[in-house]
Amino acid sequence: MHSLRFRLLSIFGTLFLVTLAGLGFTLGQLFPLLVKDSMATNTLESKENISQAIEKLPYPITQTEKNQVIDSIAHNTKAQDLTDIRLQLWLLIGIIFIVAFILLLFVTDRLIKNLARPIDHARKTALQLAEGNYRARTYEITGSPTLRLSKAMNVLARSLQEIMTTREIEQERLKTLIENMGSALVMIGRKGEITITNRIFTELFHQEYAEIQQQQFRHLGLPEELVDFVDHVFMTEVPYRKQLHLKIQQEYRDIEVYGAPVVGEHGLWLGVVIVIHDITEVVMLEQIRKDFVVNVSHELRTPVTSIKGFSETLLDGAYNDQSTLLYFLDIINKESNRLQILVNDLLDLSKIERLGFTVNMEKTSLRDIIVQTVDMIHSKLEAKEMEFEAEIDQDVIINGDPHRLVQILLNLMDNAINYSEENSKITLRLYKKGHEGIIEIEDEGVGIQEEEIPRVFERFYRVDRDRSRKSGGTGLGLAIVKHLVEAHHGKIQVDSVEGKGTTMRLFFNLA
Repeated sequence: MHSLRFRLLSIFGTLFLVTLAGLGFTLGQLFPLLVKDSMATNTLESKENISQAIEKLPYPITQTEKNQVIDSIAHNTKAQDLTDIRLQLWLLIGIIFIVAFILLLFVTDRLIKNLARPIDHARKTALQLAEGNYRARTYEITGSPTLRLSKAMNVLARSLQEIMTTREIEQERLKTLIENMGSALVMIGRKGEITITNRIFTELFHQEYAEIQQQQFRHLGLPEELVDFVDHVFMTEVPYRKQLHLKIQQEYRDIEVYGAPVVGEHGLWLGVVIVIHDITEVVMLEQIRKDFVVNVSHELRTPVTSIKGFSETLLDGAYNDQSTLLYFLDIINKESNRLQILVNDLLDLSKIERLGFTVNMEKTSLRDIIVQTVDMIHSKLEAKEMEFEAEIDQDVIINGDPHRLVQILLNLMDNAINYSEENSKITLRLYKKGHEGIIEIEDEGVGIQEEEIPRVFERFYRVDRDRSRKSGGTGLGLAIVKHLVEAHHGKIQVDSVEGKGTTMRLFFNLA
């Protein structure tokens, strides 16, 4: 595309050329009138000169011959003079016109340059602004007739840049809000296409962000209950809230869904927005709370019922029989101890689960912890005539609380003994692997079903309730163990085969 300067110069050049050509043509038409008088005067002067020349001739000539000679010479002179004058005049006019045309073009070019350059640059700046380059600016030439235009263009560019910057900031804020809102969000257009989603939605339903954009929500393979919920919002065009229990890739999730129509300016209906809160953990915790209340009530009722029953029997007169008295008092004492252990475990677990709970860390030898634990549990091993084997290749030093570490091992060893038959074997191993110290406690007990393994660390959960209750267990031991291990920045792992035994594996970071 030619610049404005080139186009204006072409226009003015053509105008000048036509004007000068017209002026030349007009002068050419006026030429005979302008030279007529000059030719008459020159003819008279030529005749007089010729007549004087003839009179000076040495031989005589008649008047008739004299007139013929004068007319002939004068006529030839007139034609020659006319041709010469015409040629000189056209040459002069041509030179003047060419010089005038060049001067006019030069002057016009200088004027157009000062006028067209800022306009041309303003045009280029406008094109860049239209393409989205809001940092483009045009020249502001002082004294230029286009100075106000240039300033207005730059004000427009700065305003557009500020608007775009504000829009980008708002979009970034909105994107940050959507991505970090803690709930899944999806906006569906009026034709059913996905327009906005966030990371939590794609993770919850195992989708890829790039693949679901502009896709129909019905083609995403979402659970049928959720699709029905979206259809309900589309049809009613009113806000709607509902709790759903969904199966998502072999896993059940509890979600709370809120849907509402999106209405733009002038009441234009744009689609619906769906917000999904994953309340699976809340529902699970609520169920755990209910189970906890039920289990605590059950665990407390058993010893309290025994104590109350036997004490009432004694008050009714059974205390007169010495053997019955001692037997009942022994039962009351055992049930009281069981009740005391349960209350102590509840208090201990409550303390451990409290926010901010810490253990007293110090360099601790795991071999010494194992020796101390085995000394404390040795009598139970002998009572069931069980074989115990310790495989300790080398000592392992970690940062830990010796008292809590002994409590962890006591609980695990106690469980291994309680859930194993007589004359079976318990193996304890201590070794290093990478940057971790590992303790394994392997028994040959009843084992745990695979589907029950994730629940063994729940409060009051028992693999075998009758066996646990007979052993005096409260059902809180493994819950306490799990929290204490995590307080040491470690982890616990369970491997078990039903009917063959269980292996509890503890991981601690080396000191």
